Amino acid sequence: MAENGEEKLLAVARHIAKTLGQNDTMADDILQIFSNFDGRFSREKLSEKMVDDNNPRGCAALERALHVLDRQISQYVALDHPIWAQTADSSAFLNAIDGLIRTIRDWSPMAADKSVGACLVRADDLMQQAMFRVEDEFRSLMDRGAESFELSRSNHESTGNLSFDSDEDNEENEEGLLNNGADLDHQIPVAQPVTDYDIVIDALPSGTINDLHEIAKRMVVAGFGKECSHVYSTCRREFLEESISRLGLQKLSIDEVQKMPWQELEDEIERWSKAANVALRILFPSERRLCDRVFFGFSSDADLSFMEVCRGSTIQLLNFADAIAIGSRSPERLFKVLDVFETLRDLMPEFDSVFSDQYCLVLRNEAITIWKRLGETIRGIFMELENLIRRDPAKTAVPGGGLHPITRYVMNYLRAACRSRQTLEQVFDESNVVVPSNKLDDRRASSSSMSVQIAWIMELLESNLEMKSKIYRDSALCSVFMMNNGRYIVQKVKDSELESLLGDDWIRKHTAKVRQYCTNYQRSSWNKILGTLKLDNSSLASNAIAKSMKDKIKSFNSQFEDVCKTQSSWVVFDEQLREELRISVSRLLLPAYRNFMGRLQCIPEVGRNADRLIRYTVEDIEARINELFEGGNGSSGGRK
Repeated sequence: MAENGEEKLLAVARHIAKTLGQNDTMADDILQIFSNFDGRFSREKLSEKMVDDNNPRGCAALERALHVLDRQISQYVALDHPIWAQTADSSAFLNAIDGLIRTIRDWSPMAADKSVGACLVRADDLMQQAMFRVEDEFRSLMDRGAESFELSRSNHESTGNLSFDSDEDNEENEEGLLNNGADLDHQIPVAQPVTDYDIVIDALPSGTINDLHEIAKRMVVAGFGKECSHVYSTCRREFLEESISRLGLQKLSIDEVQKMPWQELEDEIERWSKAANVALRILFPSERRLCDRVFFGFSSDADLSFMEVCRGSTIQLLNFADAIAIGSRSPERLFKVLDVFETLRDLMPEFDSVFSDQYCLVLRNEAITIWKRLGETIRGIFMELENLIRRDPAKTAVPGGGLHPITRYVMNYLRAACRSRQTLEQVFDESNVVVPSNKLDDRRASSSSMSVQIAWIMELLESNLEMKSKIYRDSALCSVFMMNNGRYIVQKVKDSELESLLGDDWIRKHTAKVRQYCTNYQRSSWNKILGTLKLDNSSLASNAIAKSMKDKIKSFNSQFEDVCKTQSSWVVFDEQLREELRISVSRLLLPAYRNFMGRLQCIPEVGRNADRLIRYTVEDIEARINELFEGGNGSSGGRK
């Protein structure tokens, strides 16, 4: 019953249109009025009974509709000035396009009819002409709108215009360019430093965005979404690339980055880090917001357009990071590689949020891949540091048993590296690098990967120093060398993050080693001298005792002089250790010497010749000891 009622209603509408329509155009207009008034009076339903072999009037109605639309659209397509310069023109043009879209949609189900099919071909041609013109209007709106843009807080409150350079810089640039006859349009001023990322850029005026949305909506519905996306992304891509250029970042290939001198590359890394932060925290989110507004209601087209806008700039940023990752692994590069790694790591939430759609998945995955590759590079740098320590040759002895350059280099390097401890722990925890277990204490099995790595490097350094100590022919000097370097290592560990990484047990163990080196030094240098001061058994005859005591004092004088002369160029760099060592030697030698002197002076056969035999007083001995380990020639301090 309902179907019969609707059919009767449609029949009445067709009858009214035929009766009142004095000509085909008027009848077609009446049908259009009915179609706009009630969804049941769609053009398809009103016309479907009129298109058959015996009734060509339906096709005629389509032709009349196309004729009207052609007249309306063609007048705007032919205009020699922007349609969107006048609101009335743009509204009328969009209405005509809407009518053409409805006509094609309503008549497409009857395209099998030859006459209707031919009309629809004409309609498609007309649509293409309209789309060509509306595409030009779209591009023109974007170009004019991009001439100025606003900088807003995240709550969208306007804070004025974003200026990439100060007025003072503009004046200087303009004056210089005019003097040189340069083209101002080709100069890109450099941006001022950005410290607040809680902003978004409204790169186009709100009215322009609304106009663009209305155009984009028609183009997408008409099947020209890709063309609209292409025009949009081309215009915005140029704006984005220029913005990044203003941040001071050069467009460099991976090969150019790798060939760049390291000092220049360090500066470029700083610029890259700032540009990456501005891009991911300000520019890209602003572009995402603009895309969503222009293509509101058409998420797939918005996603595609955003990806096309940001792809080039994103690849530029990622390629630079990749060039750093695959470059040299020299230890001195660690700290700048850490800067790049940390920048990417800190920006991962932005990559995840901004590049969350299907089209941007490849960019997000590439960022993750390069970030992990940078982690591999950092681990590789530490491996290169290990190789540097292993390969450092034991050719020339350090004068005076002092601090070896490799000790100073490695310890200061590790101290500096520990300033990025959190990052390094993250890097090493993600690795599967295994340190030889036979080289490390089992107690470190539960330690962090970084502490194991540092402990391994320390053991390599210690082994290298032990190898170098064998260059010294004097065992006492060998001990001084190990004492100096061991003390330096312990001190550097104790006043840095290395202490918490290596632990108290490590410090106690290596402090004990330093004490052992001190003991070894004393034994090698002074035990033989102490032997000369050993008193003979009193049961000997007095003349035998006298002769023995004379020989001993002569031997002592000679040996003490030789030791002082030999060790006058030896050095103990640490002031506290130097003082402790002097006190230790004095406590070892002076009591024995004082006791020996007392016994010597009590022997009658020696007493009157004592001044000729005794070259040093106790004070002289102490003074000579206090001149040791300065690394220079001290005064004799003794009596001849």
